[in-house]
Amino acid sequence: MKDIMIDEEFRDLLPALDIDTYARLEQNIIQYGCLFPLVLWNGILVDGYHRLRICTTHDIPFETIEQDFASRDEAVIWIISNQISRRNLAPMQLSYYRGLHYRADRKIVTNPYGRQKHSADESQNATHQKDQSTATRLAKQYKVSRDTILRESKIAAAIDAIGESSPEAKRRILSGEMSINKNVLEGLSSWPKEDIVELAAKIEEGSYERKRTGSEQEGAADVQGLQWPSAPITPGGEGDGVEVSGMSPFEAAIARITEELFAELRKQSSTEDVKSALRSYINMLEDLYSQII
Repeated sequence: MKDIMIDEEFRDLLPALDIDTYARLEQNIIQYGCLFPLVLWNGILVDGYHRLRICTTHDIPFETIEQDFASRDEAVIWIISNQISRRNLAPMQLSYYRGLHYRADRKIVTNPYGRQKHSADESQNATHQKDQSTATRLAKQYKVSRDTILRESKIAAAIDAIGESSPEAKRRILSGEMSINKNVLEGLSSWPKEDIVELAAKIEEGSYERKRTGSEQEGAADVQGLQWPSAPITPGGEGDGVEVSGMSPFEAAIARITEELFAELRKQSSTEDVKSALRSYINMLEDLYSQII
């Protein structure tokens, strides 16, 4: 068996597999062997923790390859990008990974031994500009807004803080088993340590109850109470819908897409699901708008 070093931080970046998913992976490897090599960086395992465990348990041979990274943060970014491209992630997992990507990238930007060096007396304003530049670049990469990336950086830090107290609580948040308001996670940095520990314990034992914001409480009883357009949009003024004959072809196309979106949102029974869907739609429109020169 090859001498491979285990890194807890790298290992914990991997989404926890549920029992059925792990069992399918295990059965596949037992039947066909380990088809993909494990990835190492200076002898440290970067990718393949589940495969290594299965192969070790069943004495199944495997191959390894070495990957070259300029720094530890470069390795973290590679792991994150690899997971996002491979898996169908839960919404909170995706937010967490994007936030981690931003935080790792910022370390590289500000680290004098990283890819971009800067003087020790660099102004606070210049640092802020780099923060914004990094967020803008990642926003384009992930097709979300810059503010979303900055917000998810705080959310990732909060989830890690909870994970330090309870890895199980972190897993439950990321898997979606436990719903926690992102506003709560954003504000977690100002919480005393003992309050974070208490929150983590409640999440782990399942006694945490998600508190709705005021706007959520107003709409929680009946999502249908949202102010949807009262009539469908129809071309040429046909029927009782909203007439689009006076619009340009592009405006009419957007109107039809929007009506289809509203039709789907009306079917939702959760205010949080509606808000999440609308935010994704807004982010896509913002990204499209930013690409127009």
